[in-house]
Amino acid sequence: MHGIIFLELKKYVGAKWGAPAWSTLLADAGLGSRSYLPVHEYPDDEAELLIGTVAKTTGQTFPTLLEDFGEFIVPDLLQVYRSLIHANWRTLDLIENTERMIHRIVRLRNPGARPPQLVTERRNPSQVAIHYRSTRRMCGIAKGMARGVAKHYGERVAIHEPQCMHTGAPECVIELRLAN
Repeated sequence: MHGIIFLELKKYVGAKWGAPAWSTLLADAGLGSRSYLPVHEYPDDEAELLIGTVAKTTGQTFPTLLEDFGEFIVPDLLQVYRSLIHANWRTLDLIENTERMIHRIVRLRNPGARPPQLVTERRNPSQVAIHYRSTRRMCGIAKGMARGVAKHYGERVAIHEPQCMHTGAPECVIELRLAN
């Protein structure tokens, strides 16, 4: 997993439970004083271990925590990738173009990066479906990011997931509809 996700997780943990919580989390997860750099790749199982440890420690479910984390990271990611985001885009436009404009560049800049594959289907002006494919199966982050992007644009989205890898499907289908 890309180092920026670990740095965002550290920021998330600090914002929710205070700066010392990160060191405690690393210790509880058995990772000692591990540090992460933004442009390196790290084992997926470390991210899963850290997120699972946060969930266990806080009593949240893994999916709920993923969604909250996904929403939390949006402002920073929008800042990092602002040059790739068209000024006239709104929530569904950005989501519809994430694979083409952002994930493609991430893969070009860092050949080891493996962001999820997103195939989008614009069903009408107020609805888009995301076909989410990733061996990580962290579709909760995508749902949280959709909420975070909508929040950024002053919009709201209703999210429906008729198909999920966690229930045996080969991919997740996440349907987003503007709720404003």
